Formats: sequence, C-alpha cells, structure tokens
Amino acid sequence: MSLLEIRDLEVHYGKINALKGVSLDVEKGQLVALIGANGAGKTTLLNTVTGVVSGSAGSITFKGEEILNERSHIITRMGIAHVPEGRKIFSELSVEDNLQVGAYIQKDKARIAALIERNYELFPRLAERKRQEGGSLSGGEQQMLAIARGLMSDPELLLLDEPSLGLAPILVERIFELITEINGLGVSVLLVEQNANVALQTASYGYVLETGTITLNDDASVLIQDEQVRKAYLGIA
Repeated sequence: MSLLEIRDLEVHYGKINALKGVSLDVEKGQLVALIGANGAGKTTLLNTVTGVVSGSAGSITFKGEEILNERSHIITRMGIAHVPEGRKIFSELSVEDNLQVGAYIQKDKARIAALIERNYELFPRLAERKRQEGGSLSGGEQQMLAIARGLMSDPELLLLDEPSLGLAPILVERIFELITEINGLGVSVLLVEQNANVALQTASYGYVLETGTITLNDDASVLIQDEQVRKAYLGIA
C-alpha cells in the first residue's frame, strides 16, 4: 500500500472538467514529480489532496484512510503539509512567528522549539534572520521560509507547488538541494514543478499531466530521456 494513493480522481469547476480520472501514487520515503504546462491541473490536484478543492469522483487515500473531501485541518493533522504556489508567507510577521504559525497543530512547546531548531539547522539563513519580517526577505529566503513553515507540522508527506517560481537559477539549485535533504530525512515529497528538468533530476519517479489527464508516468530517469517529454517540457528538439 502506498502512502498516498489517488485513484480515478475527477474534479469539476462548474462545467469544466479540471481533472479527468487521475491516478497517482507516492510511496513512503519517495520523492515524486508532477510536471505539466500551465493550466494542466497540477495545483488543482494538490488542492484536492488537502481538501481546499472538492473532488467529484474517485478516491484519495493516505496511510490507507480515505481523505477525499475531508476538512483541511484534519488532513494536516493526519500528516500532510502543503506549501502553496507563491509562498503565501505572513509578510508582517517575523520569520520565527511564521514558523510558530506553521506549528498550530502542535501542542507541546518543547516539540515546537525542537522543530524550529531543526528548521534553523536546515535553513541557516532563516536563523540569521529570525527576527526580520517575512516580507523583508529575498525571494529565495521567502521560499525557504514557506517550506520551513510547512515542516513545522512535522509531516510525513510534503506537497510542494512550484518552489522554483520566480527564483534565479542559483537559488533554484539551492532550493532543490534542500528538498533532496528534506526527503533524505524521511519526509515523502510530491513536487509540482514547471521546471521539468530540475524536477526530474531531483525526483525518483515522475508523472506528466496534460489538460487534466496523466499521459505518462515512469522512473524520473526514464522520463527525462523520453522524446515527447524532451520536446514538450525540456526545450530539446
């Protein structure tokens, strides 16, 4: 049994069929990439997993329990954290206060302190800026803060939506090094990313989503060599 199992998932926005029978798995400890063009349904899929968007048919199970259309805070308590596209940090709060907000499901103050310390070890730049307002950070630092805030719930599965968006190439490289490091700590990752090259180089398995349908899935090392993927997403003719 996979950690996350999505089966025949359908999502509608009114008459628009955004997801058309999508099936996808994330195994425990795995880093899975979901690639596709803008508007393919990638964000919709993550939002449906976390209860932000309602599914109209199909099934989503996490650790064997059905979570389709469950309330978002319950899904978080079960062990899924979502780092949304665009970071959405609290710009007027300090770095450390942003982390405290991310720990809202934690009740043990010692546990919260330990999670903050783990994040400062993972992201030393945040430790240096822990008293600064989130809005004063650079784009790369804000992305680090968004990921660190997601980790404050101590999730088993981390959903990342476009973590490279708007970042310079050198920062993209650093963010993906950190994602690999987080996965190495035992956190499973489902990564939505338009930068297909870096996503497939980082992941162990990949899915291609086109207009609401999974068209390809295989080991990431196989997908990155696939002629269709190379032409459509890697800019290689």
